[in-house]
Order: sequence, then C-alpha cells, then structure tokens
Amino acid sequence: MKKTVTITAGWFACLFSFSVLAAGEDDHSHNQRHDKAQDTAGQEQHSQALMLSPKQRQLAAIRVQQVSQQQFSLASQATATLKVDRDRTVTLAPQLEVRVLKRHVVPGQEVVAGQALLTLGGAAVAQAQADYIKAAAEWDRIRRMSQSTVSESERLQAQVDAEFARATLEALKMTPKQINNLQSSPAAIGRYQLLAPIAGRVQQDMAMLGQLVAAGTALMQLTDESHLWVEAQLTPQQAQRVNLGDSALVKVGEFSREARIIGRSHELDLMTRTESILLALANPGHELHAGEFAEIYLHDPSVAGVVLPDAALTRGADGDWQVFVEDEDGFEAVEVEVIERQHGLSLVLGLEPEMKVVISGAFFLASELAKSGFDIHSH
Repeated sequence: MKKTVTITAGWFACLFSFSVLAAGEDDHSHNQRHDKAQDTAGQEQHSQALMLSPKQRQLAAIRVQQVSQQQFSLASQATATLKVDRDRTVTLAPQLEVRVLKRHVVPGQEVVAGQALLTLGGAAVAQAQADYIKAAAEWDRIRRMSQSTVSESERLQAQVDAEFARATLEALKMTPKQINNLQSSPAAIGRYQLLAPIAGRVQQDMAMLGQLVAAGTALMQLTDESHLWVEAQLTPQQAQRVNLGDSALVKVGEFSREARIIGRSHELDLMTRTESILLALANPGHELHAGEFAEIYLHDPSVAGVVLPDAALTRGADGDWQVFVEDEDGFEAVEVEVIERQHGLSLVLGLEPEMKVVISGAFFLASELAKSGFDIHSH
C-alpha cells in the first residue's frame, strides 16, 4: 500500500511538472504571439503614412507649411495692397547728364550686389572724372609737402577740391573702387558701369539705349523682394484695436503669412473714412510681389488655434475634418476640429506647434488614402 501511494505521488509529481512546463511553454508562445501582434500593429500604423516620390510631390503640387498657435479673428478682415519695402529699395538716378551706352540687364531680372546694370558716359561724365583726377593728384602733391612749404589755406583748398570732385562722382553712382581706379587708368574717362548697390530685382527700368538722360532722372529701381510692406485700410473701430508691434495675418490668394504692424497714419481718409496701417512681411521665396491685393486679419486674444487655407482640409471616411501632416514616415491624416471658417480660411484645433501641415495637394493625399483603405481611427 505504501508503495502504491509512493507511485501515485510520483505520478502526480510528474504530471504537475509536465503541466507547469506546458503552461510555461503556453505563456512563452502567448508572449511571442502578443509581441508579433504588437509588431504587426506597429507596422500597420507605420504603413498608414503615405510616401511620395519627389516627382509625385511635384505633380500633386504638394506644399507644406510649419504651423504655430495663432490668435487671429477671421471676422475682423480688411483689404490691403503689397508694396515694396522702401528700406530695401534703391532708385538709381545719376546727378549729372549721362548717355546710356550699353544695357546689361532686362526688366524683372534678379541681380546680385556689384553686378553691372548699365554702361553710362557722356561729356559731363568725362569732365567730372577729369576734374577728380586733377584734384586728387593736386591733393596728393600738397599733402606730401611740409607745413612750411605750403600755407594752411592752400592745403585746405586742395583737400576740399579733391573731396568735392569725389562727391560729384559718387553722385554719378560710381563706387569707391571705380573712383580710385581713375587715377591709375586716366584713359578710361568718359564712361563707367553703373553697378547694383544691393541684391534684388530690377523693379523699374526706364533706360533706353543711346538716350541722353538729364541729371536726376531715375534710370532703374532695384528692390529686395525677400521683404515687402503691406498697406491696409482699417475702419476706425478696427484701428482702435491695433498697436505697433502687433501681428496680423496676411492672405494673398492661397498664401497666408504673419506680418508685423510697423506704422499707422492716425488720420482718416476723407473719401473712404479709413485709416492706413503699414505692416512688414517676410517673403523669403519671392512668391509674392508688390502691387498684389491682399486681405489682413487682426490679432484677437480671445481666440486661439491654427489658421489654415480651406484647401488644407478634407473629409475623412467618417465625415470628420482632417489635415495631412508630414513627418519622417511620410504624410499622415490627423483629425481636427474646425472652429471658424471665413474668406477661404479655417481656424482649427487639434494640431501641435511646429507640425508640418499640407496646405496644397491635400485632396490628392485624401484620394490616395481612400484607395489604400486606411482609417485614421484604426490606430
């Protein structure tokens, strides 16, 4: 009997050991299946990002904009016009009579600082250059003489004559290097190249080949289009809400960018009964140009969200609003809440600052997402 109990106990021990081992194997298999399921889910979530080649992006006209939290009222809108930034605009008007001998650029051309624009010459130019060469040589001679050899008045007169002759050439828009080279190359008098003082676009071009231009006549205007001014007309009620340094949203067609208020007239136009304000607008890609019409939306601390063009929003499979965000995995749909829609813009919630949102080409991405059968609610 004792032997039987011992055997039975041993059998139960073996059975228990086998059960524990089997359970351990089942747990291990379950963990493997769980990890595999997690990996699969992660892969499925990763696969929901749409990847486009550079050519596909170009064909779909994909444009991406990094967003930030904004406080603009879409109901407080005013008309505006883009202007050249006068702090970054130069008018070239030689202060002597000149003749246009050669043209080196065309209207609208982008130029770099120091690039030749025109070759100018004429009798007045030759006379001014000759006067400088003589005055500079005389001043160099007297400057080397001792105090006892030449009187102070003679020394002063020679210096004044040289500086006056240099100032005359500077009024012709000759550069310091061009002026200094005259003394070593006197045979070159009678002409010079008008060089671009800044990098920018040839905004206005009035120079005709062979034309004799009177002193003070503008030949060209260059402007740096990476910065523009925006002139807006506000009602008295709107003007009461703005302060220098405030931000405003400027919309030109499909473009919308923030600008800063830098001036206001404090005077109402007698015809329109509006007040003019001036805003500084960054235009790094030169997409916008002076003369275009615009709309501005004023700062409103009572609202907060992200302002996007209507083209950035599409409907998801469930009918909710969505936008597409670009990250390292590609383009992914993100649901948003639309708070306000006016004038082709939407104020939305649900986006984090610094996200890169598709503002053009979203419809194409939505179509691709629908064809792929992805659902943003599945993750």
